[in-house]
Amino acid sequence: MTTSLSIDRPRTLTEYAPSTLELITATRREGFLGWMMSTWRKHGDLIRLQMGSKSLLLVTHPDHVRHVNVTGREHYDKGESYDSLRELLLGHGIVTATGEDWRRQRRLMAPFFTPRGVEKFFPIFISDTQKLIEHWQTQHQGSGRPVEMLDEMMQVTAAVILHSVFSTDSGDTLMRVKNSIETMVSHISNKQMRPIQVPMWVPTPGNLRFNRAKKLVTAYIQELIARRRALPTEQWPDDLLTKMMTTKDEESGTFMAEQLLVDNGLTMFAAGHETTARTLSFLWYALSQNPEVEQRLHAELDSVLGDGPPTINELKRLPYTLQVVKEVLRLYPAAPMYARDAVADDELDGIRIPAGTRTIVFSYATHRHPEFWEDPERFDPDRWLPEREAARHAHAYHPFAIGPRICLGNNFSLLETHVMAAMLARRFKLRMKPGHVPRFDMFGTLGSANGLPMLIDAR
Repeated sequence: MTTSLSIDRPRTLTEYAPSTLELITATRREGFLGWMMSTWRKHGDLIRLQMGSKSLLLVTHPDHVRHVNVTGREHYDKGESYDSLRELLLGHGIVTATGEDWRRQRRLMAPFFTPRGVEKFFPIFISDTQKLIEHWQTQHQGSGRPVEMLDEMMQVTAAVILHSVFSTDSGDTLMRVKNSIETMVSHISNKQMRPIQVPMWVPTPGNLRFNRAKKLVTAYIQELIARRRALPTEQWPDDLLTKMMTTKDEESGTFMAEQLLVDNGLTMFAAGHETTARTLSFLWYALSQNPEVEQRLHAELDSVLGDGPPTINELKRLPYTLQVVKEVLRLYPAAPMYARDAVADDELDGIRIPAGTRTIVFSYATHRHPEFWEDPERFDPDRWLPEREAARHAHAYHPFAIGPRICLGNNFSLLETHVMAAMLARRFKLRMKPGHVPRFDMFGTLGSANGLPMLIDAR
């Protein structure tokens, strides 16, 4: 059985098979993300891309995004494209699970991550951001020394996840777990980008570092679970780990299995801190490049907030701050693209999509599609005025993916980012190191090849 997609404007599939030399030359010149953007601009919204032995279907148009994620979703899942993540990092947790296994985990975990549900973590967001404020005031404010902003944001978002998921303190534990997770993510990202794959059993320095890091993180989570089980349940802290351990699936009547607790604990830490840290880092970059936006943001913060941290009600009176966050997610999505594998034959714009096709949904390009975004490279938070947002194609914006497999933590990340943006921008003005021009590229997630060194000054 196939499903078809009817679109008013005809579009055709483009076949593109760059030679190895062309691919190497172009990616060295433009970076991988730059080359993908050039390919999209030249070859259109639906491209069958042959890269060596790999055949990819590149999907960009919002109608196609809707089909793959929503209307034709029964034909697509997280298949072979996610095998390395399953094997090496996340196991069969909520991000990589498929079929009924995924539906069961989603039923169990979704209530924790509703907009109202994530407000429970608001005090943690406030507390960890306040610690960062104090650190910046004593160590960096007005020093004239640039700091690597991604490192700063990684540390605070890692602390938030440790407190929210495991109720653990930061300090040495935070740094060990954070560094180990980042070692693992970096190794997998580099491995996926290499044309020649070295098996994990080969004792290369990178493989050895990865194995040590995974052993440390897995043992840490297992120890936390064991310590918790040794206590009476009434003494368990009210965090996400406890919720996963004590919530029973209504349909099956079962609790989450031990290995899934480890897999999901690791998933929440790996995915939950890195993506939010990148969004916050790109937010400071965007404000430094758009002084008129920064001025409006500061005016809103000054009119609503006092000298203390915001309340939930005050945060709801900061709509422009949230518009800035949404615009950052449009131009700088932490995941510039994501895969959906065809698990059954399908049809898209009259094009047959055989089962097994690796489909790449190119959100970074969708967010810049000129049919849906006027002057798409301009940073304009007013795109997110309610009337303008309502008039836009519902699938022209998908920084957390979209449809049933939208990122489970999107509400958590949005609230965390909103809080941190408001609290930090209320007190500090950040500027790029003079003369520094970031080189944005994809390293598994969006990053800058030469970092984001920034100066921190008091407002």
